[in-house]
Amino acid sequence: MESGKLIVLEGIDGSGKSTQYRLLQERFQREGIQFHSTVFPRYQEESSALIRLYLSGAFGSKPEDVNACAAAAFYAVDRYAAYKQDWGGIYEAGGLILADRYTTSNAVHQGSKVPRPELGAFFDWLYDFEYVRLELPRPNLVIYLDVDITTSLSRIRRRAAMAGEKPDIHEQNELYLRQCLDTGKLAAAHYGWQVIPWEKDGQEREAGEKSQEIFSLIKKQGLI
Repeated sequence: MESGKLIVLEGIDGSGKSTQYRLLQERFQREGIQFHSTVFPRYQEESSALIRLYLSGAFGSKPEDVNACAAAAFYAVDRYAAYKQDWGGIYEAGGLILADRYTTSNAVHQGSKVPRPELGAFFDWLYDFEYVRLELPRPNLVIYLDVDITTSLSRIRRRAAMAGEKPDIHEQNELYLRQCLDTGKLAAAHYGWQVIPWEKDGQEREAGEKSQEIFSLIKKQGLI
């Protein structure tokens, strides 16, 4: 029986998820809030093998070379393994889980491959597949970080340069990222996610301001 609480930070690459995840962890620690954190995909684990092959281009050089359902299954398996091996026991004992990405990422990234008239049915299929068939916990709150494509691409390129790594087939495809951005907004509306705007009065918002808004949303929902 599901008895814990699950908070998810979602958004496309370069939307600031990692920053908000870190700030939220630090805030929870300062406030003395007990929580367990997890990041997806888990690239260092064997359960992500198919994800790593996919992103490296082993199945095709473009994201659409692997259809939405197949790619969704790659990511779902990694999350299932994480639940069984890592945080499931904590969650089932009533613990608070904070996730940087979750099943929600399949809606954003794989949904971008689906023709618009079929997108609603794909969103419903994902919900059934991951939450009903795989029995993964449903999030109590999904916080979707909006961003514009220029900022997203700039952050992706800067991060890759600093790490000395080549962007994966998602990150190096601007058209795909634009499609993900559009699909993410549709997914947020479909599932009822809380959207955090990336700008205010035409200016990019400070990370601290967004973090305070996120923390207030979590408190308002009674999750802490």
